[in-house]
Amino acid sequence: MPGLLEPLKIGSLELKNRLVMPPMATNYADEYGEVTDRLIQHYTDRSRNLGLLIVEHSYVTGQGKISPNQLGVHSDKLIPGLRRLVEAVKANDTPIVLQINHGGSAASREVTGSQPVAPSPVKHPRRGGETPHRLTVDEIEGIIKLFTDAAKRAVNAGFDGVEVHGAHGFLLNQFLSPLTNRREDQYGGDLENRVRLPCRIIDEIREELGWDYLVLYRMGVDDMLPGGITVEEGVEAARMIAERGVHVMDVSGGLSGSRGEVLKAPGYFVPQASEVKKALGIPVIGVGGITTPDEADEFIKSQKVDLVAVGRAILRDREWATKAIQRLRGD
Repeated sequence: MPGLLEPLKIGSLELKNRLVMPPMATNYADEYGEVTDRLIQHYTDRSRNLGLLIVEHSYVTGQGKISPNQLGVHSDKLIPGLRRLVEAVKANDTPIVLQINHGGSAASREVTGSQPVAPSPVKHPRRGGETPHRLTVDEIEGIIKLFTDAAKRAVNAGFDGVEVHGAHGFLLNQFLSPLTNRREDQYGGDLENRVRLPCRIIDEIREELGWDYLVLYRMGVDDMLPGGITVEEGVEAARMIAERGVHVMDVSGGLSGSRGEVLKAPGYFVPQASEVKKALGIPVIGVGGITTPDEADEFIKSQKVDLVAVGRAILRDREWATKAIQRLRGD
């Protein structure tokens, strides 16, 4: 029975273990979204002995930028800096993918200089803020291209693939949730329509990149809000997205974000990830407040998930992965 230290083959990559550092925003980029020396050092220090590193959410367009110093992948000018980051991490023999994102109504005019956009003119349930502009069908087509272009830049910079962000109340999650998507066209209404945009983005990325690069999807499987996506509906949406050509499903929360007042037990999104794993034939990442190697190891040995993401513990201790391996090996 595999545990945390067992290798895992995903696509053309052989992960040396099943420990993942999930995407966590640092705001260490410059104001244009450019990679800085501080950002490179942050990931170099923490990527040793990981199975996989997923670099923090990077905005595909200035209109979807969340914070002033968020990492960007919206311009070809950013490729040399991203390549420096990749080279530093790969020197640690660690595969690396880049999470790509559009904030939708979670963005603000203070950061972007323009009105936020969304599937419907509904204020963000958690962030509030300005009423967003309702995207037209033509504008949605443009957003699909923005994600595809961002994926091309990532692989041109040397990343092993991308993770499309569809969780935590950002744009693709807003299309999926009935709380924020009140459209009556082909992008709204029933689940098949609400999941259409993520599916089309995966289709276009797959068409552009082929199968030599990893494509992950960060799935907001449960809004944890009245009237929002439930686990049952979220699992079905995950299945539809995965069928378009996703290598790994990275399961997290929806509009409620990556954590909440009631989320305290280690692995608090593992139960949802386990349900996704039962429905899909691809590897699934479990996450949520996991802080010890034994917890991570047991979630895999119990076959609830295939990989485990450890976030805040690695932020606090850059040598967490090395220490975890030593402990599990009995060194």
